[in-house]
Amino acid sequence: MHLPDGIIPIEQSAVYWCITLIVIAVFLHKFSKNPQKERTMVSIALFSVFFVVVTSLSIPSPLGVPIHFFLIPLVAIILGPFNGSIVSFFGLLMQALALDMGGIVCFGANFLVIGVVVAFVTYGFYTLLDNVNDKLAIFISTVAGIVLATFAQILILMVSGAMNLDSLLATLVPFYLFVGVIEGFANTIIIYAIRTIKPEIMNINKI
Repeated sequence: MHLPDGIIPIEQSAVYWCITLIVIAVFLHKFSKNPQKERTMVSIALFSVFFVVVTSLSIPSPLGVPIHFFLIPLVAIILGPFNGSIVSFFGLLMQALALDMGGIVCFGANFLVIGVVVAFVTYGFYTLLDNVNDKLAIFISTVAGIVLATFAQILILMVSGAMNLDSLLATLVPFYLFVGVIEGFANTIIIYAIRTIKPEIMNINKI
């Protein structure tokens, strides 16, 4: 889901960068009031490295296109949406600079899709459904975060004029729905394993 430089016009990229800076500013404001600053920073650093490693792996799929997992739904559920966004920010920046995944000019667009839409939609659905059924909440929130992020990327590409709607819907939606389902099952297993083996990780102050 990493968009490369050159696919989005400069003026549109500038708008996405402005949104990115606003999200970072809000995070810093909230983080300044966080009583668990050191513990949260350690978690953000560890998950950022984990994000770079996991999302850089190409996993073969029956669809013929390799899968790259997002990880941000998992981070958002554990750490909260703003912390999840910052993990995405650092991870995407490292990938753009060191691994040539995505670009710097269109970094704001990639951050908006992965760091904002995925994180906040996932966390929103999780908090909404958690009291109904926890396992279902993890699964549905992961799928919803990834699918709605796919539509956000489709909107960005349509506005940029890079591709037409029919092509985007036919290619991106089925693929990322498949990824969302796989990651939803994985996140359910991972979170329940964390709660059993290392429950204190789930007690980070979520912002």
